Amino acid sequence: MNIVSSIIYLAWFLSEILLHRILRGGAQTDKKKQDKGSLAYIWLVIIIFLNVAFFIAFKTRYIITPGPLMPRIGLTLILLGMILRFAAIQQLGRLFTVVVTIRKDHVLKTDGLYSILRHPAYTGSLLSFLGFGLSLNNWLAMAVAFIPVLAAFIHRINVEEKMLTTQFGEEYINYMKHTSRLVPWIY
Repeated sequence: MNIVSSIIYLAWFLSEILLHRILRGGAQTDKKKQDKGSLAYIWLVIIIFLNVAFFIAFKTRYIITPGPLMPRIGLTLILLGMILRFAAIQQLGRLFTVVVTIRKDHVLKTDGLYSILRHPAYTGSLLSFLGFGLSLNNWLAMAVAFIPVLAAFIHRINVEEKMLTTQFGEEYINYMKHTSRLVPWIY
C-alpha cells in the first residue's frame, strides 16, 4: 500500500464516519425511525468483511492483473463512488439521513440523479466498495469486500422501499416503474 491509496482509503472511511455522525436524522423526524437495524447491520458487515478482504489480499495470491493497473482502477472507482454519493446527498438536501426514516414535510425526490436511480447514494457507496476490492488486486478479496456489502445494501434498500411505499403509496410505486434501483437501465 502506498501513500496515495492510504489517503484515498482514509478520506473514504472518514467521509462515511462523518456522514454517519452528522446526518442521522435525529429529532427532526416526525415518525418513528423505520431503519429496522439495517444501518447497524451494514456497519457490522463492512467492518468484518473489509478487514477480512484486506487480510486475504495480503495472505493469498489470486491476482486479478499484474502491475499497478487494477489498484489504480480500484482507487479511481472509490473516488468516483464518493463523488456520486455526495452528489446524490447534495441533491436530496435536508431529506437525506443515514437512518431509514421520513422527515417532516418529506416529499419524493424524482429529479436529477433520482430521475434515473432510486438510490444513487447507495450506488455511489457500492461503487466505492467495488473499487476497494479491485484496489486490493485479488479476486477472492474483491469478492469478500463486495458481495456481503452488496447483500447488506440490498437488505437495506428493501427496508427503505417498503417504508417509502407505505409513505407515498401509488406515487412511489409509479416512480419505481420508471427508475432503476442501483444500476441505470439494468437493476
